Amino acid sequence: MNIKLTCSAVALLATATLSGCMLAPGQHLRHSDIKPEGSGGNGRMELLSITPKLIAMENASRAEAILPAELFDTVPQPYTVGIGDVLYVTVWDHPELTVPAGSQQTGALAGRLVQSDGQMFYPYIGKVEAAGQTPAQLREEISRRLARFIESPQVDVSVLTYGSQRVWVTGAAERSSPIALGISPLTLSDAISQTGLNSTAADLSGVRLSRDGVTYTINLETLATQYGGRQLFLRDGDSIFVPYLDRKEIFVVGEVNQPGAFSFRTSEVSLNQALGRARGLLQATADGNAVYVIRGSTDLMAEPSTVYQLEARSPAALAVGSQFMLEPGDVVFVGAAGVTRWNRLINQLLPFTNILYTAARTETEIGN
Repeated sequence: MNIKLTCSAVALLATATLSGCMLAPGQHLRHSDIKPEGSGGNGRMELLSITPKLIAMENASRAEAILPAELFDTVPQPYTVGIGDVLYVTVWDHPELTVPAGSQQTGALAGRLVQSDGQMFYPYIGKVEAAGQTPAQLREEISRRLARFIESPQVDVSVLTYGSQRVWVTGAAERSSPIALGISPLTLSDAISQTGLNSTAADLSGVRLSRDGVTYTINLETLATQYGGRQLFLRDGDSIFVPYLDRKEIFVVGEVNQPGAFSFRTSEVSLNQALGRARGLLQATADGNAVYVIRGSTDLMAEPSTVYQLEARSPAALAVGSQFMLEPGDVVFVGAAGVTRWNRLINQLLPFTNILYTAARTETEIGN
């Protein structure tokens, strides 16, 4: 081995490396993987420039579905007693009927359970058909039947425990459990509040309400601002799922100050907000014209993924970026400037040149 041979090897190594990748080691988008908008080919990604026209088209396609009117048509009805309810019957001036077992029985023990056949037992009058009646209707029937034994009975019926009508709240809640529907009407917001939201994990922009086999996706913020404060009352059997924020993440990688995965609680987040979460572009190394949003396809065999490019070198592009909305799962990639890629390549080549130089020098000294 001689010095000339060693230098030739270094040059050959550099040439081979440059011709093989043309870029510094690291992530970058290859033009062979991307086909421009409207072009043919078999590229795995389609490149679209982020422009005001594109943003208008994206916003139109993303328009939130209008909730059907029937969801708001539910009018709270008077509560009807059901199987599993515990009733408390008061007969004024007759404590022996109000609490037949004596004053030592209090609370739920003094109540009357509506059995699986819809009936309950009451002293003197025997079985009473309770299920399907309102407390007022039940009061009238008990008064009428007690009148055979008591002159002008004054009766009151209240519900101690609601056990028949309920809704379920699951997902990102502190207490995922059924909620009883009582005499007071229950709204969607009330039910979610009662379960105790996990504020760090709950996504309130995608709450799912299932009713009669149909599932509706509801944005609670939109419900409060765009529906005139209309209340969405719940019905017996409704099921509510509050999704977790970890299913609503975007990823920011590349030449940014703080790359990582970021979740967002609002219904949408802009490209500018995502870059802000990542503390902005690295001014010394980022290529302002290489800001990409990579959006995967649901079927890569049938259609390519989409890559949106924002030319952010000009400050005017920030106005466009503030209007471009991201979707869960989007990857924001910021490429490195050309000089940065070259410097990284040289830094990785230098150790090899030092090794070859040392070997050549050793060979020369041995030859001499």
